[in-house]
Amino acid sequence: MKSLLDVIEYAEKYHSMSKEDIVRLFEDSKYNNELFRAADRTREKYVGNPVHLRGLIEFSNICKRNCMYCGLRRDNKNIERYRIDPDEIIELARKAVGYGYKTVVMQSGEDDYYTVDKMKYIISNIKKMDVAITLSIGEKSFEEYKAYKEAGADRYLLRIETTDPKLYEEMDPGMSHENRKRCLRDLRTLGYEVGTGCLIGLPGQTIESLADDILFFKNIDADMIGVGPFIPNQDTPLKDATGGDFETARKVVAITRLLIPDANIPATTAMETLNPKGRVIALQSGSNVVMPNVTEGIYRKLYALYPGKICTGDTPAHCVNCITGKIVTIGRKVASTKGFRIKVGC
Repeated sequence: MKSLLDVIEYAEKYHSMSKEDIVRLFEDSKYNNELFRAADRTREKYVGNPVHLRGLIEFSNICKRNCMYCGLRRDNKNIERYRIDPDEIIELARKAVGYGYKTVVMQSGEDDYYTVDKMKYIISNIKKMDVAITLSIGEKSFEEYKAYKEAGADRYLLRIETTDPKLYEEMDPGMSHENRKRCLRDLRTLGYEVGTGCLIGLPGQTIESLADDILFFKNIDADMIGVGPFIPNQDTPLKDATGGDFETARKVVAITRLLIPDANIPATTAMETLNPKGRVIALQSGSNVVMPNVTEGIYRKLYALYPGKICTGDTPAHCVNCITGKIVTIGRKVASTKGFRIKVGC
């Protein structure tokens, strides 16, 4: 059996790793630092030192789904619901462009108020601002995805959450794992940059399952991979669960970078919720993207996916200045491009 140092060295060189070796890396912390350094070198080699900032607009916390882990779940009666008017969403995007963002990320619960026509109106008007547009609004039909693409959407983020079908359907009642994968295939067919990812630390999740998640990202050649720890929400059925841990999430980032060296991998807000330096540490472990919130006012607090979410009391201007300072402190710089994935022969 190869030593774990050999496994890391091979993965850095050839961007391949077996499920068994991924599991071994999760089980053994002896070579964590070597793993993180290898991921950081790979990140620098393939996507460079610039950090891409994406301006995040959380435009509705209304959701028809009832996922067990999510604070926006349909049956949560302890949350004040909101949705932002289409013209106000466009104005938030305009302000984001003024702060210097080259990408706008529009995220919401699965809220049927935003019809195809409303979404096309929003997307087409934001596209006039010469920015890349990422959508993260859940499961839709092929025709809906096509309409959004034609209106100007460039990327779509739809996390698989877990590749374990049984666990997925326990955590996401009434939803189909097969349909989730169908959505990802449709997005690829339509020419989107495809983003996915997983929650780390779900009740019943195994490290073998996490290894399968990483290999799934590799198999579909995901353009973006957003991973983060599961943080239990007091207003969900999983309020008493243990939750995910920071180091495991960091390992998922690092291994994913080694296997998909030219992908865009965010340093997620959830990681900084568990560790005050979480996003900076992630940026030093393989990540190259940060998504500061550009939503304004009370909405920032009401998009309550999980407790302890950072920066809910800050202004968008403060957020961009804060994260820019952190990026500069570690010897990196803010990217000046829209940050599309540039595939490199590996």
